Amino acid sequence: MIDKNIFREYDIRGTYNVNLNEDVSYTIGRAFGSYIQNMNEYTCLVGHDNRLSSNDINASLISGILSTGVNVIDLGLITTPMLYYARIYENIYPSIMITASHNPKDDNGFKMSFNNVSNAKGEEIYAFRDFLFKGNFKDGIGNLYKKDIKEDYFNLFKNTLHFGDRRLKVVIDCGNGVTSLYAKELYSMFNIDLISICDVSDGHFPSHHPDPVVEENLVMLKEKVKEVNADIGISFDGDGDRAGFVDELGNTLPSDHYAVIMIRELLKNNENKNILYDVKCSKIVNEEIVKQNGIPHEYRTGASYMMSKVIDDNMLFGIEYSGHIYFNNSFPPITSGFYAGLKLLEVMSKTNLKASELLGNVNKYYSTKEIKMKFNDNIKFEIINKVKEYALSKNYDVLLIDGVKVKFNDGWALIRCSNTGPNITLRFEANTMDRLEEIKNEFINLLNSYKM
Repeated sequence: MIDKNIFREYDIRGTYNVNLNEDVSYTIGRAFGSYIQNMNEYTCLVGHDNRLSSNDINASLISGILSTGVNVIDLGLITTPMLYYARIYENIYPSIMITASHNPKDDNGFKMSFNNVSNAKGEEIYAFRDFLFKGNFKDGIGNLYKKDIKEDYFNLFKNTLHFGDRRLKVVIDCGNGVTSLYAKELYSMFNIDLISICDVSDGHFPSHHPDPVVEENLVMLKEKVKEVNADIGISFDGDGDRAGFVDELGNTLPSDHYAVIMIRELLKNNENKNILYDVKCSKIVNEEIVKQNGIPHEYRTGASYMMSKVIDDNMLFGIEYSGHIYFNNSFPPITSGFYAGLKLLEVMSKTNLKASELLGNVNKYYSTKEIKMKFNDNIKFEIINKVKEYALSKNYDVLLIDGVKVKFNDGWALIRCSNTGPNITLRFEANTMDRLEEIKNEFINLLNSYKM
């Protein structure tokens, strides 16, 4: 009686005690252990975040895996990037991270890998779902081991970051997520004056929701940056794989603007010129890649897809508007909010420029934040097909790698299904504010007409 809707494009995700509980977790563990044995894998990694349900789900999941004869290395309470790194460090790729990332506190879920360094996605998850529902599970007695990956993970940062002489004042906001357990110790290893807020681990997320892309979740960080005259503010999401940024004036530095700073830095001294960005990013990203003699690649949204693309096509750098950021030179190609933040501090430590001055010489565009419109999971893909038919009927220039992206000479519109909730997400950009409103109204009115 497991709800099929918890199997999503990027992961498994549901609401605790609604469609996800200990029994469901045990069954998923049974299926996972059986599934990877068919790939000749007999050991896996498991980690979990600090959500209120994560401990119980962790115990049930591990019990299910062990019952199939697969050995489990329990990494304990960690960030998602720590699990990603453990795959590489231990050379063990089957893994499950228990987290719902930035979803509401009552949600939880599983990010899985079967036999490679990147997460399962799309058809891989649906194939696992179909295997689970057949119920042909193996029986055995696996062994449980414990592993603390923190020291090895921290050494990775020490060995790959090299700060300059400028000592920065930095505010970090952990949002009471699992990063609260690691951020202060890690950031204090570097030449910075550190102030931390919302840094007590609490799965109720009492200070604010831990999603650094949403403006209202940055209010406390902005206020603190201005109060202490900090050089920069950095915010992490609930499981630590994303970061958000605030400059010294208390203004948000969006991820696609952060990308411009990194593109300039990375393309200076690397022979690899391939840069990946997702469909949500501003046009300034493509323009900067070309300006710096790089090779731009536009791709679909989603950490599972982006990380695979960075690895498979050997991209130097990848950026998602949502704050997933991938480096693929001295640091392994895993998305880490901690590393993204420290990499920016490394760049700033070698210049006297303020954070607000790092982005000079880019074109000015007007854009919306990500807009979410509620559509039931059962119909949202049908709605996207209708948008596609509409755009094609108008002879618009259409990109279909992720939903529908309509490109105009003076702007663009993106309409795509959310893969983490019952929403259609939209983002718009244009050369002028009037044109932005015109494009936005066209497609929002179109979607509203489908609700009637």
